[in-house]
Amino acid sequence: MDLLIPGQGLFFWTLLAFLIVFFLLRKFAWGPILESLGAREKTIAESLESAQRVKAEMAQLKNENEELMAKAREERSLMLKEARETRDKIVNEAKEMAKVEANKIMAEAQAAINTQKMAALTEVKNQVGKLVIEVTEKVLRKELSSPQAQEAHINGLVNEIKLN
Repeated sequence: MDLLIPGQGLFFWTLLAFLIVFFLLRKFAWGPILESLGAREKTIAESLESAQRVKAEMAQLKNENEELMAKAREERSLMLKEARETRDKIVNEAKEMAKVEANKIMAEAQAAINTQKMAALTEVKNQVGKLVIEVTEKVLRKELSSPQAQEAHINGLVNEIKLN
């Protein structure tokens, strides 16, 4: 049983050694340990706070990025719409100009055809008139070669004029 219950001398010296080590540790070791624990706690708190700030900034940047993307999509669709409208306008204007030009060319061609037709008809009439005059002249020369035939022809013309 002596082993379980220490003697008073051993108890006293053990208590004295413990108290000396306790006071030495308290004076020299606990201050720096508590300071380093406080600094570490402060660093961890600052890191957590910084992480929260960064997380909030990232969420804000993500929202801004989404807004910018939405605006960019909207602007792109607007630009595409304007480009389509401009393209359609240019195509329609070109079609209208082509129609006007085609109508102008057709009118000019029709006028040229009519002019040439009239010139051809006039030429044909002139040639027919010349032929008729030549044929009539030849026929009249042959028929009116004698003075009695000439007198009979003149009397016939006079009678026709009187009848009309």
